Amino acid sequence: MSSFLNKAGTAVEAGEGVWPVRRRRILDWLVNETRGERFIDNILVEMCEKLLASGVPVARATLHFRMNHPQWIGARILWKEGLAEAKINTFAYGIENTPEFLKSPVNAIHQGAEEVRKQLEDTADDEDSFYQELRDDGLTEYIAWPVEHTFGKRHVATFSTSRPGGFTNEHVDFLRDLLPALTLVSEIRLKNIMARTLLQTYVGPHASEQILSGVTTRGSGATVGAAIMICDLRDFTEISDLWPRDDVIHLLNDYFDAMSDPIERYGGEILKFMGDGLLAIFPLSKDTACHDLLQAIREGQALMAQLNQQYASNGREPLRYGVGVHVGDVMYGNIGSRRRLDFTVIGPAVNVASRLETLTKEVKRPVLLSRAFVEMADCAKDMDSLGTFPLRGLGEPVDVFAFPER
Repeated sequence: MSSFLNKAGTAVEAGEGVWPVRRRRILDWLVNETRGERFIDNILVEMCEKLLASGVPVARATLHFRMNHPQWIGARILWKEGLAEAKINTFAYGIENTPEFLKSPVNAIHQGAEEVRKQLEDTADDEDSFYQELRDDGLTEYIAWPVEHTFGKRHVATFSTSRPGGFTNEHVDFLRDLLPALTLVSEIRLKNIMARTLLQTYVGPHASEQILSGVTTRGSGATVGAAIMICDLRDFTEISDLWPRDDVIHLLNDYFDAMSDPIERYGGEILKFMGDGLLAIFPLSKDTACHDLLQAIREGQALMAQLNQQYASNGREPLRYGVGVHVGDVMYGNIGSRRRLDFTVIGPAVNVASRLETLTKEVKRPVLLSRAFVEMADCAKDMDSLGTFPLRGLGEPVDVFAFPER
């Protein structure tokens, strides 16, 4: 009879205590040896490889997580035998109402089921397309279990096999016993992801990385060179007084989508939304920062034009806006009270951009740029020179340029 050594060095005979020892090895690894791995998808891959090496014939495994994200309601991490990396799919809000999801085993778990187990070799009276896809992949059994996180947050883990006859009872017990450790390990990683996602959502990707790296004390930060863009919606006070609340919120979201998507696409960072305005920077550490800002504005204008066409077709007045652009050094960091901080930029360069945005109301041009920006961007020949203007609170007048009128 063959044997192997357990962790303590004691010989264990095959067929007598083998499964508990193998299970303990994976449990010990999950609890004690995954501390250095940040990502749950990598842990899932390695766990499945260890399961195969231990004799558990897993051919497919998934983790399904609900998320706190502005775009995605959830994500699925999928591993299949032979894959070196797991595949991650995100799912938009609304999928929870589709017929496919409502009859899925994942939804059954969310609705309170403690286990969904399906023998895939039995095709009698089964027309479910999901299970048919698993059969087409050569799988013979599917099991789904809840993964219970803190405060009743319920997620889902699934395992499938291609072994003829499906999993044995020993295999199922082996997998089920891993769930508490997998729950603990996955909750830690998921909370890290949620923290990062929420910070990115509310303060932007760069600021979120700064905060997560420990830049959390008042006054902490750095001086950086940046192209600065401040945008503001015109006549918003009148709109908010006259329009229904939900329509005002919808309008703001449409406007911010049009102006913000190009900013983020071209590498800018939106530091804050201020009512009906936004503040964004393009750090000069990137050589193309000024060019990227100009491209973002042009694309934003095109999207606003499309939005105004939709509004006109519905009998609404077009939305008007003003954009001020400048370049210079800014203090980038934490400012605020002892208990409530804002990660933002301040400095004379920000003030110039703000004053230029205000000046758009007077000169009736939607985008105004300072000479300093135009010279750095080397785009003076493409702009209209409007002359020199005194700006409130600033000592020296500023040479002002505008996008050409069409």
